[in-house]
Amino acid sequence: MSKHIAALVTDMVEEIELTDPVKAFKEAGHTVDVISNEGNKTINGKNGDKIEADKGINDVNPSDYDALLVPGGFSPDLLRIDPKNGEFAKAFMKDNKPVFAICHGPQFLVETDLLKGRTLTSFVSVRKDLENAGATVKDEEVVVDGNLVTSRTPDDLPAFNRESLKLLEK
Repeated sequence: MSKHIAALVTDMVEEIELTDPVKAFKEAGHTVDVISNEGNKTINGKNGDKIEADKGINDVNPSDYDALLVPGGFSPDLLRIDPKNGEFAKAFMKDNKPVFAICHGPQFLVETDLLKGRTLTSFVSVRKDLENAGATVKDEEVVVDGNLVTSRTPDDLPAFNRESLKLLEK
């Protein structure tokens, strides 16, 4: 059964953490919308790649999507500036929909106020933020906690994609 996935990103995204999962999702028959601050925006990736946003945060509703992808880089920190982004992600967490976050992506999920008691992983520099939000943080290539799949770095993408796809099959 095909799922509709929201990929929430802005400038300075770690490109491979967006493009690799999106490719895996599409190859499995799912659809993905790249959502940013505004629709038809060109996102400037951390390594210089240009990525086109399909929709803006004001143009979407969490109920239109089955899952959320939050890639890393510096994009998650920039996403935290606009409370609409946090509210969008919070809806996925509250509704127990799949949420996939890699590298700095889990840091953005602090904005949901729903990490207390959750177990996850992330890039080393944001682990203290996650612990302060009440999460248990592990240093593993992928951690699955219910509807939440997290990984540390681009090196973990094979495991991240594998576990994300498993969750989409449910």
